[in-house]
Amino acid sequence: MLRTELLHPEILGALGTSGHGSKVLIADGNYPFTTGSNDSAKKVYLNLAPGIVTVPQVLAAVSESIVIEAAAVMEPGTGEEPSIFEDFRSLLGEVELEKKGRFEFYEAARDQSVSLVISTGEERTYANILLTVGVVEAE
Repeated sequence: MLRTELLHPEILGALGTSGHGSKVLIADGNYPFTTGSNDSAKKVYLNLAPGIVTVPQVLAAVSESIVIEAAAVMEPGTGEEPSIFEDFRSLLGEVELEKKGRFEFYEAARDQSVSLVISTGEERTYANILLTVGVVEAE
């Protein structure tokens, strides 16, 4: 048994083959996974039922396993900030959220640098986050 919080073998495998600059998309239950992500990215479906598993739960596990250099979120056209952005900030610490419009976010998620796409049962809208894998510094 692994001693980390993250135990999912497909997610661990995809993270293990991702390198500096690779991107990981963690998306809500409304996200268009087929048309809104890189075709060659590993896709993992954790959307068991509405509300199970949530984006913050997945983000918490992933953020303990990799260095996160940057994070982009989908901003509503109204300019109003979704409440889930505070959850993201609390989990990411000093990593700033780069806000992108809906179609700009979809374009970024289709990029060849996206190596992993994780589908969740998150019910809140605009609960999508695109993480950039950082560098593990030598000790």
